[in-house]
Amino acid sequence: MAHEKNHDYHILNPSIWPLAGGVGAFVMLFGAVLWMKDSSQPYMFLIGLALTLYVMYAWWAEVVTEGNTGDHTPVVRIGLRYGVIMFIMSEVMFFAAWFWSFFKHALYPMGPESPAVDGVWPPVGIETFDPWHLPLINTLILLCSGAAATWAHHALVHENNRQDMKWGLILAVALGVLFTFFQAYEYGHAAFSFSGNIYGANFFMATGFHGFHVVIGTIFLLVCLLRLQRGHFTQEQHVGFEAAAWYWHFVDVVWLFLFFAVYIWGG
Repeated sequence: MAHEKNHDYHILNPSIWPLAGGVGAFVMLFGAVLWMKDSSQPYMFLIGLALTLYVMYAWWAEVVTEGNTGDHTPVVRIGLRYGVIMFIMSEVMFFAAWFWSFFKHALYPMGPESPAVDGVWPPVGIETFDPWHLPLINTLILLCSGAAATWAHHALVHENNRQDMKWGLILAVALGVLFTFFQAYEYGHAAFSFSGNIYGANFFMATGFHGFHVVIGTIFLLVCLLRLQRGHFTQEQHVGFEAAAWYWHFVDVVWLFLFFAVYIWGG
């Protein structure tokens, strides 16, 4: 009776995953530095990456188990939602840095004599993408994918229709994969490179990191689809899917800013 739980909080058992995750991240970072110094030595980076990915899988698998066994009470779910919101806010600041760099160089391009007068943007010799061709198509694809994720969320929360939720997730994942394919195609046909000019560096860093987030978000939604197939998620308890939907809409919004700022205004 002395150890009977009489509160709504989840007291976690001791876990190895925070330490293992820190070790994996350190080994990955240290290995990346060695890899940059010697291109024939990627092994430590790959070991750290493998450890980090395994920790992510194992740790989140435990969180899923906790949710399915009743540990995620309403109070705990509020805390999880706050955690997701804080994570997305940190991502907002991450992309703000790349937008800051792009705007800074666009508004004050470095010229041969005066940095603010003689410079031009985009730099001389840079042939930018036409925003009304493939970039516009990719914009519509990503927006439709976000709409499909919203359809899946509405089907679960308001209608308890798991079949519609399944098809919404399938459509969202398929469109996310299609967006990534078109982005890779665009990169392969770029008339400028990453190195040698500040426009290319800013373009590929901003859109490349966004593309990486699209891949992560697509995997996030795919995991939700697999969990749905296993009978997870209810109208009341679906924090994992809610987090995936929030993250996917964040990716949508960032792309809209990239489309208007980098492709239209910056081009």
